[in-house]
Amino acid sequence: MSKHLLGIDLGTSSVKVLLATTDGTVVASASADYPIDQPQPGRAEQAPDAWWRATVGAMSGIHSEAPGARIAAIGLSGQMHGTVLLGLRRQLLAPAVIWPDRRSQSQVTEITEMLGAQQLYAITGSPVSTGFQAATVRWFQEHAPDLWDQVVMILLPKDYLRFRLTSEFATDPSDAAGALLLDETRRDWSEVLLDALGIRRDQLPPILASGAVAGTLTAEAARELGLPAGIPVATGAADTACSALGAGVVDRSRLLLTISTGGQLVQPCHGVEVDTRGRIHTFCSALTPTEGQAGWYQMGAILSAGLSLRWLRDQVFGWQGRSAYERMTALASEVAPGADGLLFLPYLVGERTPHMDSTARGAFFGLTLAHGQGHLVRAVMEGVTFAACDAYGVLCELGASSQEIVLAGGGARSALWQQLIADVFGIAVAPLKTAEQSALGAVILAGAAAGVLEPADAARRWAHYGEAILPDAQRHAFYGERMAAFRALYARNRGHFEPAAKAQPVSA
Repeated sequence: MSKHLLGIDLGTSSVKVLLATTDGTVVASASADYPIDQPQPGRAEQAPDAWWRATVGAMSGIHSEAPGARIAAIGLSGQMHGTVLLGLRRQLLAPAVIWPDRRSQSQVTEITEMLGAQQLYAITGSPVSTGFQAATVRWFQEHAPDLWDQVVMILLPKDYLRFRLTSEFATDPSDAAGALLLDETRRDWSEVLLDALGIRRDQLPPILASGAVAGTLTAEAARELGLPAGIPVATGAADTACSALGAGVVDRSRLLLTISTGGQLVQPCHGVEVDTRGRIHTFCSALTPTEGQAGWYQMGAILSAGLSLRWLRDQVFGWQGRSAYERMTALASEVAPGADGLLFLPYLVGERTPHMDSTARGAFFGLTLAHGQGHLVRAVMEGVTFAACDAYGVLCELGASSQEIVLAGGGARSALWQQLIADVFGIAVAPLKTAEQSALGAVILAGAAAGVLEPADAARRWAHYGEAILPDAQRHAFYGERMAAFRALYARNRGHFEPAAKAQPVSA
């Protein structure tokens, strides 16, 4: 019987487990959900034990689909930035604080002022944000000092899961980069940041390559998962880094654009290429940097991609079910490019790249009595695409020159999204057909740990795409004019957003 590789992707709302053969054929998949706890406004926590229970539950689904599969190695992918604190007996000291948490805004300001923005970017490749481990640790130091005094080990989410699998502590450069405690160039913990934040080096795990063996499955974990003990477990990587692997985006020729709730643009690069204005993040990839292999990636993010369309569906149209999206895009397809002069700013929860403006707000501009539902949908889809292209402009300033966009997420399944993105960006679009690419990236890293795969080569061979969507030159020129209007709309209204955000309703 041939051997298989297991990938575990610890997401924000669920864990996904993928079983594949060593040639990349997926033979089983399963998932299990867990909640995000919000004990106070602005806080986002999860119980690490819930991650483990979900993983055990998902494995039962794998056993049902592929009974008796022999697993050569296990790889990991996980949500970035979160903080798990362990005490002297390796016990949990508090719930995990995960990336959407906003409690540490004052600590973000403090860290930035303490280090200086330019030094921070130069060391870490990125601005610090709320929910990032550096800011969360600082919050615990200042608001829960008694608890902080008990901390022996600080882990990222996937690294806690691997601790449960192997009883070993480790992390990898891609996930450590998202903690904002890493010297990106050296790919090791930054002594400057650790000293500034009062973190001992022995409170952080050793850093190993993503495809290295970080431990083996313990007898206790094996019993719960229904697997034999001793299976090698890879260090793994952050979910964005694994997503790029699973999508086959491993060199500068391709850009990964994910249109889901938010939007992410991932551009592989061969060095720590930092934006001195702090508009993007530069993180380590899952690949070891070698000649011709991109060991880092630049990432731009927009906050309201599919979220904008969902808001229109739920709050404006009041339509129910996933079939509502098909109805919406059908209406939008009947409207000419430009939505008859209607523009939409998709800043419903502020914006990241390129504005880094938490006060930014959404807007429709140019509404007339002639505009109907189809115009609203088309304007929202165009506005989201303009926002993504605006973020891409920052990557271009830093040297990006992608020949193809790999489109992932819900947007990859929409013919209208595909053509819109090709026309606005002026670049061919390859819709990703690979499902659960972060989990597939974890499978690839399992193959590296087992010694049967070279990650970059497997990433290129395993990713599957639909037919390429080519841009239309005439529409691209037209959308260039609309992009200019879109950018001007934000610029003209930037000074009005903060007062609007602070405005309180007047009681009747």
